[in-house]
Amino acid sequence: MQIISDPLELRAALRMLRASGGPPLPRSVGFVPTMGALHAGHRSLVQAARQRCDVVVASIFVNPTQFGPNEDFSRYPRTLEQDCQMLEDERVDVVFTPAAEVMYPPGASTFVDVEGVGERLDGASRPGHFRGVATVVAKLFHIVQPDFAFFGQKDAAQVAVLRKMARELDFPVDMVICSTVREPDGLAMSSRNRYLSAEERRQALSLSRALLAAQTQADHGEQSASALLETMRATLQDEPAVRVDYLAVVDPDTLLPLENVAAGALLAVAAYVGSTRLIDNVLLPPRGGNAGVSGKKKS
Repeated sequence: MQIISDPLELRAALRMLRASGGPPLPRSVGFVPTMGALHAGHRSLVQAARQRCDVVVASIFVNPTQFGPNEDFSRYPRTLEQDCQMLEDERVDVVFTPAAEVMYPPGASTFVDVEGVGERLDGASRPGHFRGVATVVAKLFHIVQPDFAFFGQKDAAQVAVLRKMARELDFPVDMVICSTVREPDGLAMSSRNRYLSAEERRQALSLSRALLAAQTQADHGEQSASALLETMRATLQDEPAVRVDYLAVVDPDTLLPLENVAAGALLAVAAYVGSTRLIDNVLLPPRGGNAGVSGKKKS
């Protein structure tokens, strides 16, 4: 496994890896962008890329532009040695580990704004967050030039923003969205879970419980978004220490609120448990489909 921090060196390495398959077609490249502090959710993305692609590239970069002034950029976990060991165990070919000054040279003032969808859900709670996400992913797409890019469903709002960005900027990349990976008790895996005390971790289970309650209600025929919101709200009220940021029933592509979920919907929650902000969601398929939260770990 190669660990590379320079974009030009990475491009040269990928040219060689693409060509090593020989004619008639170059080898396909799968890309997994991360901020490090890797866990089983990231591992599942890498495994999906390994199954689908000839060459797998992962990036590790804690992106400063997606953090607000009072957020956790300085204390965000940085575990590069352990992360690289996990990626090597999963047979990743190249890990890209650029420095901030490489991704954002002095005087850099060009950003990618995905208007509308980028201002909803987390974009409303964290102004500028999705501008930072879209900018860094656009830069990474330009550097890596992947055929496939792999993202987790847990970051559903991010997925909506990046799909719109990739489509409108004509990135020739197929975005593959993989199921949320959960602990056996239902807690969605997140790099921020390590911030939680034992009691806070117990409280955090209310997020997945709220989603499961609303999903079950929808499975039994409830189509009213307001009714599903009330179910989630009531479940979360059982844990008064959990401070809700948002609860939403929205279109998964536009992130606009829905009144009825018969055509499918995204149920989404963000909340503070202690000082840690967590997100979770579940997709409701159109009536007759099948998706949801499970208390069992997905991979």
